Amino acid sequence: MRRMLIVGAGQSGLQLALGLQAQGYEVTLMSNRTPDEIRVGRVMSTQCMFRTALQHERDQEINFWEEQAPRIQGLGVSVAGPVTPLGHPRLVDWVGELDGYAQSVDQRLKMAGWMDAFERRGGRLVIHGAAVSDLEFFAERYDLVLVAAGKGELGSLFGRDAARSPYTSPQRALAVAYVHGLAPRLEHPELEAVRCNLVPDVGELYVMPALTTSGRADILFWEAIPGGPADVFEGVTDPSEHLALTLELMEWFTPWEYGRATRVELTDAGGTLSGRYTPTVRDPVGRLPDGGLVLGVADVVVTNDPLTGQGSNSAAKCAASYLASIVEHGDRPFDETWMRRTFARFWATARHVTKWTNAMLAPPPAHIVRLLGAAGQLPAVAHRLANGFDDPADFENFFYEPDKTAAYLEEAEAVGSAEDTGEDTGEDTGTDTADSAELADLAGSAGSGDAADTVDVATEAAEQVG
Repeated sequence: MRRMLIVGAGQSGLQLALGLQAQGYEVTLMSNRTPDEIRVGRVMSTQCMFRTALQHERDQEINFWEEQAPRIQGLGVSVAGPVTPLGHPRLVDWVGELDGYAQSVDQRLKMAGWMDAFERRGGRLVIHGAAVSDLEFFAERYDLVLVAAGKGELGSLFGRDAARSPYTSPQRALAVAYVHGLAPRLEHPELEAVRCNLVPDVGELYVMPALTTSGRADILFWEAIPGGPADVFEGVTDPSEHLALTLELMEWFTPWEYGRATRVELTDAGGTLSGRYTPTVRDPVGRLPDGGLVLGVADVVVTNDPLTGQGSNSAAKCAASYLASIVEHGDRPFDETWMRRTFARFWATARHVTKWTNAMLAPPPAHIVRLLGAAGQLPAVAHRLANGFDDPADFENFFYEPDKTAAYLEEAEAVGSAEDTGEDTGEDTGTDTADSAELADLAGSAGSGDAADTVDVATEAAEQVG
């Protein structure tokens, strides 16, 4: 029986550990916290997982919370217009239907539950914060060591891949609050949806349904441009102050979201989180001082900003990909060639996430402004954009290159015209059609010149998309 060591008990580490265990491997899992410590600790992420990632959990029969968690059936985007004396109005608002529902389960529930299941099934759980010296000791005693926790000393084992890492500093300051008491969206009160609110020069506010330790909840997640007006959470340690700041920003920058948040309260004392980190791709093979090799897993080697909601999705996809590579390899040695080939298999998927997320962190070119505006008028465009969160590879076909975007919009408009019955579809799609048309029209004029020099309302409204 081949022996595996996994350092790190997050989405990727635990999913991989349970998968290997089910395949008959002897698995040791190292975590710096016990399941009970995780349950009563602070929230760790926002973790909205889409159809493909959820299916990997179903395939392993570890989708323990699927019946309890809200079923997220849509994903919507709002773009704030220039400020007025009353605050920021919405210039555009739309929601696209997901082909398969998404779900967000508080990782305190999931990780603790999976750790309990791992032990019940005979796995060895070691509570210890691993150091490089520990890995040197264990590397000689296991057939393969996988590092799924990259903070601190262990992260230094994996060198930065400069060619794949365009950023050298954090691009967003992150602030999360889990709350009870959020009212439904007036535009679609029966539809559970993730809402992305884009505010020029400020950042983004994500709102998403979730399951937490105390039941159904919602997550309020600010992604603030560093140094901007929403970058106000650094040094805030009091959860009540954190929530108050969250709501103050919502009241001014996204009043349409604040209107349904006037009665919210934190789910628990650990329901807030803040921080920032630099998006980075790293060398997947870590070389220990004594020459031993370890393989980096998921965000240890591919760290993306949470802007596009891909962290847990990529972790699940990495665990599934690595599991397949390990099983297919049989009894052969896990040498450096195999490690690099295994990472390359995962990177074939992960590269699309990294490209899309990095693109969204930058100010959008004019053709993307037009695309977002068109989604407010054409449900098919909204649908395709929403489902790109599950399969970011599709963005290669219509998102990055102006010519491909133009061709796609021409096709979508032709289909929309053919199907048009002459009725106002704004109510069905949750779209403010007048404002959407304004954005689309102005974006069209922006495309005639240098997008960086355009100062019309459409460009201002989408200047910080992502």
